[in-house]
Amino acid sequence: MLVLSRKEGDQILIGDDIIIKVISIEKDCVKLGIDAPKNIKVLRYELLQEVKNENVEALQGKERLIRIKDLKGLFKDG
Repeated sequence: MLVLSRKEGDQILIGDDIIIKVISIEKDCVKLGIDAPKNIKVLRYELLQEVKNENVEALQGKERLIRIKDLKGLFKDG
């Protein structure tokens, strides 16, 4: 991991066409601007992790529902 110290207004170039600019620094918050081609996904990591966790929980819930349906089928009059 490359660790850099940057001041407000400074920029970092990644590859040939991705620019990260320090927009502002306030207390314990750094605001960054990211200029990247449209074909490059730029995501906040913590949001991606949150969505992944929610998807796992949803799948687990779906598996539970399927098991309950299977159990109900065992008790049909027939």
